[in-house]
Amino acid sequence: MRLFHRFGYDAVGVAELGAALGVNPPSLYAAFGSKLGLFGQVLDRYVDSDANLLAAAKADGGSVIVVVDRLLHLAARRYPDHGGVAGCLVIDGARNSADRRARALTRTAKAASTAALRDFIATEYPAQAAELADLVSIAMAGMSSSARDGADKATLTAFARVMSRTFRREVAARARRS
Repeated sequence: MRLFHRFGYDAVGVAELGAALGVNPPSLYAAFGSKLGLFGQVLDRYVDSDANLLAAAKADGGSVIVVVDRLLHLAARRYPDHGGVAGCLVIDGARNSADRRARALTRTAKAASTAALRDFIATEYPAQAAELADLVSIAMAGMSSSARDGADKATLTAFARVMSRTFRREVAARARRS
């Protein structure tokens, strides 16, 4: 997971993966079928870990506005250096990969994440849920990419504050239009 997260799918070779796992390449292929098979399992494990920021943000309860604020601030704290690796594996692990299947795996994981966010937002704002979920998902992608490019916690926290205010304003504006 660390190798894919730090370097991205394309930059990690089977030999490096085998060395990290303590197995030779034939054993890696026997266990996972391919590098792509391992990547798929890594993504599943990542999504089920503490890296799932939406699950972490929802854990303490609260309204949609409170949870989205918490989500954005969690990203601001974790993305700059989560266990020595910046950003989000799902968002950035196969960005610009030459392997369309690796891109498809991350695209599926991102879509599931956005759908979970949309479903949560829909508990209070059903008519606005899709657009609001896209707004937050795109902000999270920008935060992840910025962290990978060196943005620090202070920079991302300032952005999270602005984005949280923007989210609240959008909820209010869309409610007035409905």
